Amino acid sequence: MSMQAARLQADEELDWLALRMVPGLGARTAAKLLERFRTPGAIFRASRSELEAAGVGGGLAQTIVSGCAFEDAATQRQKIEASAAVALPVTDPRYPARLREIFDPPILLFARGRLELLANLMLAIVGTRRPTPYGVAVTERLAADLGRVGLTIVSGMARGIDTAAHRGALSVGAGTVAMLGCGADVVYPTENRKLAERMIETGLLISEFPMGSPAYPQNFPIRNRTISGISAGVLVVEGAQYSGSAITARLALEQGREVFAVPGNVTSKMSWGPNLLIKQGAKLVQDFNDVLEELSPADRRWLAALRQPELCGEGEQPAAARPALPEGPAGVVAGRVLSRLKVDAALQMDDLLESLEEFTSSEIIAALFELEMMGAVRQLAGKNFVKVW
Repeated sequence: MSMQAARLQADEELDWLALRMVPGLGARTAAKLLERFRTPGAIFRASRSELEAAGVGGGLAQTIVSGCAFEDAATQRQKIEASAAVALPVTDPRYPARLREIFDPPILLFARGRLELLANLMLAIVGTRRPTPYGVAVTERLAADLGRVGLTIVSGMARGIDTAAHRGALSVGAGTVAMLGCGADVVYPTENRKLAERMIETGLLISEFPMGSPAYPQNFPIRNRTISGISAGVLVVEGAQYSGSAITARLALEQGREVFAVPGNVTSKMSWGPNLLIKQGAKLVQDFNDVLEELSPADRRWLAALRQPELCGEGEQPAAARPALPEGPAGVVAGRVLSRLKVDAALQMDDLLESLEEFTSSEIIAALFELEMMGAVRQLAGKNFVKVW
């Protein structure tokens, strides 16, 4: 690339950043201006009267003409470089095609990680921040199985179901994308720092919010439209009736996306959201095939091109492989322990010991350790254990 071309590219990036940083300029108004003037540079070269003729209010037009946003744009560029991020304008060929089609697509995305994932077929998995053991188990299993057949899993990297969705995809080496409600260089919640680092290496972090933006509560409803917008469909696992996941499902319907839901225990408030969605017509999901059946023919052909025999009904279904139990007395103990544990309800260590009086506590603890190493059992807080589905 020549120095002149590089300088031109840098100037264009600064124009896009400045357009994003204009105070009070929303996605829809910015899109109208781009439709009228074609490029951000032309918008900033326009006069106040030309901007007002394009439907921009006088105060906002004056703000654009003043060029005050370029100082913030220069700061954004520094943060982008420091985080090895990329700014993707809506005109960039790498910008997700489905997201570009929604009513109010972000004019600029900030991304860190594997940009090639943006060309993949995506499915969103969302749910409550306070899931039950059942919700976590189902989410991880479905994310892994759907990831195996070629879908890239999208979620918001919040605690709970979102985190389980990302981890499920990562566990089988599948692609996963986190659509953030803060800057792409901000980790929220902070306990997901290690997950964020792994996502940058093997997945992708995206945000429409400028670098360094805190996780303000008002950002998340705005963010939800992009989770559904970038995806072929939205799968709701657990959530209350008026939760953020329910909002995302409604947005998905408005955007013409498929809506899926995992049924839950009717006595749990966390099941109200998905169960209501099913009553309203969402596709009930028991395994990954329930999702694949609802994809469009074009999307199914895209997956088939990845040489996934599951789509043609051939070969073995992508069930999670689990190592065999150890042989001998240790295997007997492990088998009995596993038979006592459930996927949807945690069992406390003392209760487990009482229910298996024929074995010593040392034998049971050793069996639990072995089962954890195999990935067959997970330990929760307070020495509670659940079976991995």
